Amino acid sequence: MSDSNIRSRFKTLFVRSPPQEPPLPPTFDKPWRNLPWGDNGRNLQYVQEYKPENEDIKHLRVLLYGSVGAGKSSFINSVTNVIRRRMTISAAVSATTSDRSYTKKFQTHKIQTGRGTKKTYYPVVFNDIMGLEEGTDSGVLPEDIMLAMKGHVMEGYKFKLISKLSENDRDYNPAPAPDDKVHVLVCVLSANVSEIKESVLQKMSSVREAADDLGIPQMAIMTNIDAACPDTEKDLKNVYKSRYLQKKMKEFSSTVGIPMNCIFPVKNYSHEIDLNDDVDTLILSALRNMIDFGDDFIEKLA
Repeated sequence: MSDSNIRSRFKTLFVRSPPQEPPLPPTFDKPWRNLPWGDNGRNLQYVQEYKPENEDIKHLRVLLYGSVGAGKSSFINSVTNVIRRRMTISAAVSATTSDRSYTKKFQTHKIQTGRGTKKTYYPVVFNDIMGLEEGTDSGVLPEDIMLAMKGHVMEGYKFKLISKLSENDRDYNPAPAPDDKVHVLVCVLSANVSEIKESVLQKMSSVREAADDLGIPQMAIMTNIDAACPDTEKDLKNVYKSRYLQKKMKEFSSTVGIPMNCIFPVKNYSHEIDLNDDVDTLILSALRNMIDFGDDFIEKLA
């Protein structure tokens, strides 16, 4: 037996490998972002009493965009539940998982302030659009999202898969008012998705660049945190202790290009039949920041 073979056998038999580090626990000892749980009254009052100070703008317009199934429509319903303090169905959602968008038309969702013959609405509205899909012949076109940001897309416009809205189309708004334009752009991402497809990322990037050119503030909400993280499913208060969700938010921040302090994890109402304080806390945290970001933009338009 050669000397090299002897040395190799000696290492195998007698040289110990370095000790393995024990795996990190799934949650931090302390939350890495502070959130006042159980104190929803102040944020709810802030949201319910908000009014734009710019006289030309009656409502702050939030545009949601993102991959198919990320939870855009469910988030609108969840926000409506929280503000109206009861379960509602404002935006239609699909009960089944699909790789095709359930939303087909450009829709504005208003939140009614109460009941009665004379309906009034809170001055924050949400635009729901078709989801971004993989490939060039499916899902909403980035060009249509850009037109929506500028206020050129009329209510009820049915999105086309192969051609953007043209100036000659009856659903094209040639002279958008300040109310028609988007005041904050929100990217909706699912924590329960392993990765975002490259073609979808490219579409997101083009939308973000257009919003940057227009000066529109941008943020993101990360949905499905309960499905993605067992510790958070067990207790929503673990959301900012979860190592997995923190890692996911960092991945989204790096991939999509939205700063960490502009990404807000939420759980949408799905199977619940009653309101939940912890669900409301996360939604109100995201919603208050949407209003603040959008209101800052509105002030610049004055």
